[in-house]
Amino acid sequence: MKPFLATLGCIAFALGIVGIFVPLLPTTPFLLLAAALWVRSSPRLYGWLLAHPRLGEYIRNFREKRAIPLRAKVVSVTLLWATMLYCTFALLGAWWWAQAGMVLLAAGITWHILSFATLRK
Repeated sequence: MKPFLATLGCIAFALGIVGIFVPLLPTTPFLLLAAALWVRSSPRLYGWLLAHPRLGEYIRNFREKRAIPLRAKVVSVTLLWATMLYCTFALLGAWWWAQAGMVLLAAGITWHILSFATLRK
């Protein structure tokens, strides 16, 4: 069972990394899932993730304080709306219902991001 959980953790980690660059793919849930899977299957991978210079602090802050840094919130929401508005008006011009769905989706994701506490350093 441990190799299976470790493999799932690797997949979740890869999706989390891709989520850094793709605005609609969430980064945090996948990285937290990878951490949860690795803590049960591979202490070495779990330790590596928490010791990672960029991702480790991000995961620890979210796990311990349930907070997102202000900069991460601003960047996330800005990229989200830029991407959604482009897709809504440049790609979905003929379908009003798809445009409304995209705007509602963006609003829901924004609400979710802003619902977490803001981490101030």
